[in-house]
Amino acid sequence: MSSEQGPVRVMVVDDHPMWREAVARDLAEAGFEVVATAGDGEQAVRRARATSPDVIVLDLNLPAKPGVQVCKEVVAADPALRVLVLSASGEHADVLEAVKSGATGYLLKSASTEELLDAVRRTAVGDPVFTPGLAGLVLGEYRRLASDPGPATNPDEPNAPRLTDRETEVLRLVAKGLSYKQIAERLVISHRTVQNHVQNTLGKLQLHNRVELVRYAIERGLDDE
Repeated sequence: MSSEQGPVRVMVVDDHPMWREAVARDLAEAGFEVVATAGDGEQAVRRARATSPDVIVLDLNLPAKPGVQVCKEVVAADPALRVLVLSASGEHADVLEAVKSGATGYLLKSASTEELLDAVRRTAVGDPVFTPGLAGLVLGEYRRLASDPGPATNPDEPNAPRLTDRETEVLRLVAKGLSYKQIAERLVISHRTVQNHVQNTLGKLQLHNRVELVRYAIERGLDDE
């Protein structure tokens, strides 16, 4: 999904034709490759499998199959796929359900075109993107989940993964909801170095994406430090 590999491939899913076409047009004009659009959930799943987009901009309120179910199915079929929910609803239950179904981010339809374009760019590189105010809600939910007994490695065990001081520092900022760009600026390192630290940390912890990484960080209390 880097520039060397060509433009980010995006699919737009919304049941309102004018809205769908407007979002697709804005994305195309900004240099994204819009590989497909869909107006209902069944069509979305079929076309996602046929076109393999990097990012799906997904409405939750869809006929034939709800957006959260679409999200679950497309992410299960292709774990590298990123889903950015673009919804009219800011209801907490909708946000949490979307994240639990595999969405990387959640943006309200009241967002500006520039905010949407930035959100798609960030989603493409794995940054979780949330409308302001929703990030704290999601972190709170991870904290609740983390308090449930789970298979997480006991950090006192001798075989627990060892992170470097810098990896721990990056992980702490990830847990606080900062973007890669914000972390890079705060630590005075490059965006790519932040990505590398995150990837190394994911590998050491045997986690699969940044959402799991945030949960791990919160389980360790790193977001409170």
